[in-house]
Amino acid sequence: MANIIIQVSKYLIIILMAAYTFSCFSIFTRSYEDEENKVLIRQDVLLFMIQITAFIAMYFATQDLRMMFIYGALAVIVMAVILLYNLIYPNVSRLVVNNMCMLITAGMIMITRLSAQSKSPYGIAIRQLVFVVVGIVFGLIVPVLIRKMTFLENWTYIYAAVGGAALLIVALFAATLGGAKLSFNIGPVSLQPSEFVKILFVFFVAASLNKSTEFKNVVVTTAIAAAHVLILVLSTDLGAALIFFIVYLIMLYVATRQPLYAIAGVAAGCGAAVVGYHLFSHIKVRVAAWQDPFAAYSEGGYQIAQSLFAIGSGGWFGTGLFRGQPDTIPVAETDLIFSAMTEEMGLIFTLCLILVCVSCYVMFLNIAMELRNFFYKLVALGLGTCYIFQVFLQIGGVTKFIPLTGVTLPFVSYGGSSLLSTMIMFGIIQGLYIVREDEEAEEEHQIEMQRARQRNRSRQNERRRQSSSNAKSGRSRQDGRDRRREYDGDNRDRARQRERDLRNESGRTTGKKTTKSRPRFEDVPEQRQQRQRRTRSEQRVR
Repeated sequence: MANIIIQVSKYLIIILMAAYTFSCFSIFTRSYEDEENKVLIRQDVLLFMIQITAFIAMYFATQDLRMMFIYGALAVIVMAVILLYNLIYPNVSRLVVNNMCMLITAGMIMITRLSAQSKSPYGIAIRQLVFVVVGIVFGLIVPVLIRKMTFLENWTYIYAAVGGAALLIVALFAATLGGAKLSFNIGPVSLQPSEFVKILFVFFVAASLNKSTEFKNVVVTTAIAAAHVLILVLSTDLGAALIFFIVYLIMLYVATRQPLYAIAGVAAGCGAAVVGYHLFSHIKVRVAAWQDPFAAYSEGGYQIAQSLFAIGSGGWFGTGLFRGQPDTIPVAETDLIFSAMTEEMGLIFTLCLILVCVSCYVMFLNIAMELRNFFYKLVALGLGTCYIFQVFLQIGGVTKFIPLTGVTLPFVSYGGSSLLSTMIMFGIIQGLYIVREDEEAEEEHQIEMQRARQRNRSRQNERRRQSSSNAKSGRSRQDGRDRRREYDGDNRDRARQRERDLRNESGRTTGKKTTKSRPRFEDVPEQRQQRQRRTRSEQRVR
């Protein structure tokens, strides 16, 4: 019965994980908030279904009630994370919150399975839960600090000094473990400073390049960044050194847009890798194990060989929880948890897990591109690159794609420093998401104010046009009245003239003669008579 439940559960977990992964990318195509909220709620349901399915399968495999107590604690913690982020920060990216909870859930499932048969059963699983709770506290505090502390871009050399000092302390005083100096103990807790220094390093590079991208400042920034990388190389913490180098190279290229800087950086990195290979025997062992792990099986190749055996035996669907042998993988809960997960939960599940990490990185890039503040833009880009490149180093190392570097898988691998630093990184990203929302709100407010000013101007112009049109219409009406008066006056003059003419004509027709016209008409016959008399007298004289 238990075997049937375990075999059915592994297929159900794969289906649920595939549906969750599909929703991670489908949410980017949603154009309305209601549709996006439905997808996010569906993700929460799928997340809790994966939890209960996996822990029920492990309970039937072990018949241990402690397994269900761990499940109850994990379910309460994840529910608290989702609710607290929604209540305290309603404007954060809920996709990032869900993905963070999914990665923590996948890691807790595998860590609980690996710790069930350890010397102290479930000891590391309980400690990991404690680390998760502490990380959540940091994750809830950091966003408000990022939003309120607007002076972070002024602490350029403080970041460099604190980070460099922490790395130097590790290089000088930390104990060598596995050929590298990584951490030192503070009471019962082991602290790995490089996990936190990479955050300070990103802030230093962002603040320095935000001030100036001139050649002189680039040289100074490169020198300080190279000092960080050199200290890590001396500590033989090659994974962290490679992360610092790649992060700085990408941030430098994005800030300056100079391909020559990128080319020079790649050339310098290749030269440093060759020099390091010849100087450190630890690097030679890892390279030999990477080239042929089975030939160097007893000389450093055992770890990578067991990792490849686990991935091959798991196949696409996995053997099922408690049906594989991940205990044979060295440090499976930290460096090679991806191989252990692939063996029992299947390659499809772990590929979906990689896509979940990629969706987080896509969201980080989206936030970086939409931020207007150049310092915050570089910070988002640097932290996102730091996260996804660490995922690449871990998975590439356990699959023999690149030499094994010993870095952890964020949120999935066991480790307090790794989980806390990643939680702080995600908290910073969420704070930058809130800053972006504030910038958009401010921009919309400015647009509304500009539109209001335009409306006021248009109203004033309309009033001016109306007043001018009223004045013009008043003048036109006055001109019309004046023209009417002139026209009426002309008509009256014409009427009076016509009336006089009519009176004159009526006087002539009635025979009435005026005193002026009488002499003119009466003189004519008298002149005729005088002419006739004068002609008659002249004839008589002749």
